[in-house]
Amino acid sequence: MEKVDLKKELKHLYQPSAKEVVQIDVPTMNYLMVDGEGDPNTSQAYSDAVEVLFMVSYSIKFMVKKGALAIDYGVMPLEGLWWADDMSKFTTSDKSNWKWTMMIAQPSFVTREIIERAIVDVKKKKNPTAISKLRLEAFSEGRCAQILYIGHFSEEGPTIQRLHRFIADCGCKPIGKHHEIYLSDIRKADPEKWKTIIRQPMQ
Repeated sequence: MEKVDLKKELKHLYQPSAKEVVQIDVPTMNYLMVDGEGDPNTSQAYSDAVEVLFMVSYSIKFMVKKGALAIDYGVMPLEGLWWADDMSKFTTSDKSNWKWTMMIAQPSFVTREIIERAIVDVKKKKNPTAISKLRLEAFSEGRCAQILYIGHFSEEGPTIQRLHRFIADCGCKPIGKHHEIYLSDIRKADPEKWKTIIRQPMQ
């Protein structure tokens, strides 16, 4: 059986330094996605979205491992796109107006057929609340700046400002949505050691 370490293969995307902001080119990748809105700390919709993303992603993983492809790989980390209709209200003090797309990248060797079979299987066995909101989408960001942040989400502010200064110093401007990639299991890890990639498309 072939074993694949996707985060290692995509090291430039998923293993950035915490010391400096870097510029990268992000290729088009396939993601399972769920859209929603509200404070992620209190929103049931957010919890439901995360639940179904991992359920289906693990179902896909085991189908690939046991099927004709016979490839064993680690499920990719949870990622989030964050914004507000009125960006002046996009503050950490009040997250009730936040909108989000939570997502998990799928390997290039996973076909749409396998994904659709996994969704049917999860729906039949568990029927999680948000399964009807799940979609598969090719997502492309292109030129981005990113950095690894270590610590509690509530203290990201200075790192985000540093990222935006880097973009400005390059003679560019932010475009698209604020993107975070969650490398730590926040249920188990010390909040002071949470690892989050902060990424921002730029032009």
